[in-house]
Amino acid sequence: MVLRYVQSSRLPTRWGDFDIHGFEDPFKGKEHIVISMGLGHSDDPLLIRIHSECLTGDALGSLRCDCGEQLQTAMQRISEVGRGAILYLRQEGRGIGLVNKIKAYQLQDLGADTVEANERLGFGADMRDYSICAPMLQHLGVCRVDLMTNNPRKVDALRALGIDVANRVPLKTESNPHNASYLTTKVGKLGHLFDDE
Repeated sequence: MVLRYVQSSRLPTRWGDFDIHGFEDPFKGKEHIVISMGLGHSDDPLLIRIHSECLTGDALGSLRCDCGEQLQTAMQRISEVGRGAILYLRQEGRGIGLVNKIKAYQLQDLGADTVEANERLGFGADMRDYSICAPMLQHLGVCRVDLMTNNPRKVDALRALGIDVANRVPLKTESNPHNASYLTTKVGKLGHLFDDE
C-alpha cells in the first residue's frame, strides 16, 4: 500500500487541541486524515479509533446511524487521557460512496436492513479496506494500540497488518428510534459487539 503523507497542522476542537495529518492515496485518488493528541514516546498502547467517513452522521447529525456520536465520543476519550489518534478514512457508506448510500437509505425506507440494501445495490455488506491504516500508523511511529471499536473485524484487520492490538475498547452509544434496527443489524449480521462498559 502506497500512501503519501502530505502535511500536518494544529486542529483546535471542543475537546482540546489535536494535530491533523493529511495523507493521499495516489491510486484511488482519495485523501485520508489522522487527528492525534500527545503522540510523544511511550511504551503504553496508543488509544485509537478507525473511523470511516460518514457525512450524514459526522457532519449532518443524522440519527439513522451511530457514527457521529462514536466520532465525538472517541475524541472526548482521547482528550480525557491526553493521548491518542483517530484514523479518519474516506470510505463513506462502508465503502459504497455517498450517492449509493443515499440509494441504500431509500431501500431501508422500504423495509430493507443496511446489509440487504447494500447487497441489493450489488455491493458487499462491508466494502472497506483497512490496509491504509498500516502506513498511517507507521508514519506516526505507532505499532501497539488500544482500539476503540465494537467491530471485531477491525481488530482482525489490524492484526493481519502486523499491528499489535493490545485491547479492544468498546465504544457504546445510545440507540434511538431511527437507528435501533440499524444497530441490531450490525450485531446480528456484521458481528458487532455492544458490550457493557
